[in-house]
Amino acid sequence: MSAKNMDRQGRWRSVTVAFRVSPEEDALIESAVKISGCTKQDYIIKKLMDQSVVVQGNPKVYRGLKLEMQQVLMELKRIGSGEDVNRDLLDRIDLITSVMGGMKDAKDG
Repeated sequence: MSAKNMDRQGRWRSVTVAFRVSPEEDALIESAVKISGCTKQDYIIKKLMDQSVVVQGNPKVYRGLKLEMQQVLMELKRIGSGEDVNRDLLDRIDLITSVMGGMKDAKDG
């Protein structure tokens, strides 16, 4: 069992919430978590509470983006001619693009 911890308001996080997802949904969640720089718990809580997930560029985010882009590239090479591009891959590319675009905007602004 994992240790209890406190949230930013000093409340104990002592309740466990669990739900099932498909392997494809899990892969998309993992991708989003890797490039967000957040923990999986913090990422899911922010999304469920309809809060913005603000990505701060750091080495962890850079590594996550690099790994995700490598996986996308491998999948695109496998596909070849562009046929049979599934929705999950397009969603992953869209996520990477929006994070990288946001990082560029923050740098320029």
